[in-house]
Amino acid sequence: MKNEFAPQHLHIAAFASAGASHIGSEKLAHFPRLMELTAGLGGETRVEYELRGRLQADGAGVDEPWMHLAAQSSLILTCQRCLGPVEVEVGFDRNFRFVATEELAAIEDEESDEDVLVASKTFNVLELIEDELLMAAPVAPKHDHCPQAVKLAAIDPDFVDAPSEKPNPFAVLQQLKKS
Repeated sequence: MKNEFAPQHLHIAAFASAGASHIGSEKLAHFPRLMELTAGLGGETRVEYELRGRLQADGAGVDEPWMHLAAQSSLILTCQRCLGPVEVEVGFDRNFRFVATEELAAIEDEESDEDVLVASKTFNVLELIEDELLMAAPVAPKHDHCPQAVKLAAIDPDFVDAPSEKPNPFAVLQQLKKS
């Protein structure tokens, strides 16, 4: 009998105990925060991901559930130089350790190199993928070479240039002195 694991409702302990793995692909449109970041562009683009579970003994010899998760996709973002669309590849490849409670996760996450999350019988891996891809997205995306020349100057026909020479404030005093 083969175990089927749904990424939206993953039983972390069972997945790790089985040493299971899952390869999946979802449309970008299924990730609302990523769609907001892309201004609704590229909804048909695929987010490819792979997860593997395992049990690993901690320092006391107690088995803890772990998950290796990798994902990648292409996002259409706004170039911060030319303000046109730019396609940016984003991805991550990380290990996650799972513990029983939020309190324990908060304490151990500060002290460990890996990310520590709370184990659940209905863990949504797709939400974790979305979180990680959002953090992997560049803050200021831009083309290596913008397809159109970037306008670096602005001309305003209503702008009146200030006179190049300012009147000397002491000129009036000079006139008084002469009289």
